[in-house]
Amino acid sequence: MVRLAGRKRRADGLALRRAMGDRLLPALVAAMTFLAALALAGAVGASLLAQRWSAGAASILTVQVPDGDSGSDAPESGTRLQRVMAILSADPAVLAATPVDRARLAALLAPWLGDGAQPGFGAGALALPLPSVVQVRLRPGLSAPGDLGARLDQAAPGTLAERNQDWSDRLVALTTSLQACAGLALLVVAGVAVAVVATATRAGLVARRQAIEIIHGLGADDGYIAGRFAGRTTVLALSGGIAGTVLSVPLLLLLCRLGAPLAAGTAGLAGLADTRPATWLLESVRRVPLPLWIALPLLPPLAATIGWMTAQATVRTWLRRLP
Repeated sequence: MVRLAGRKRRADGLALRRAMGDRLLPALVAAMTFLAALALAGAVGASLLAQRWSAGAASILTVQVPDGDSGSDAPESGTRLQRVMAILSADPAVLAATPVDRARLAALLAPWLGDGAQPGFGAGALALPLPSVVQVRLRPGLSAPGDLGARLDQAAPGTLAERNQDWSDRLVALTTSLQACAGLALLVVAGVAVAVVATATRAGLVARRQAIEIIHGLGADDGYIAGRFAGRTTVLALSGGIAGTVLSVPLLLLLCRLGAPLAAGTAGLAGLADTRPATWLLESVRRVPLPLWIALPLLPPLAATIGWMTAQATVRTWLRRLP
């Protein structure tokens, strides 16, 4: 036992295991890594939502045709809705044009007008008839022609074509601000981690000041001493980074599962209602974006790198001030 203790002291060099304990620093680094994982998940999630929402909103056009079933203004060419549909179907930028049926339109308006269960409420109780609505999906990479609204209005006066590009731009601006906030949070976490490691390293330097002054006076160079501290700090930061990353995984699985309805269509929600533990875990893992799975394992090495660089800089700066 005495021989083993002697080997550990010699391996430790400056007895840094006593000067820099293996509890406080790893715990603080684990907390910083946990927060970094959450910020990283927010950045990745905002990016994916921006791609999905902006692409979906930018490719959809909503056309409202007042009194669409009427053909009184040009009965020889069909109803107003039919004339609008003919123009939309012939446009090369239009992938599909689908009239919204009255039942679906009433269901969409039910939260504001009521469902018709009470007298005087619901879409059917309106004094003015509801317009016919056409949902237009544009071809990928194409936008609606600039004169489309004028042509539709000429075929059926009063027709309105609402572009969703404004909503797309707002969604992109929102998700960009969320990404910026997540990036700022990562920078703050990294800054706090640097401060924590520097403080712990300085505490170790103060605790071993006498021994450091002796070996430094005997000819030990700055690189040797800084390397000892950096090695110890790297091990502690790496262990804390691994612990923080592992602890963040269950919360990230839950968040990705809760966010699945926002990132997937109705067809992509299959399996979420199954509460069996194995299925729940498998579906939750599937919901985690691939970029997040790639980035998470990089957090512990990044924490170790921050620990090594901070310890090197702190020790070398401290050594330069020695008499």
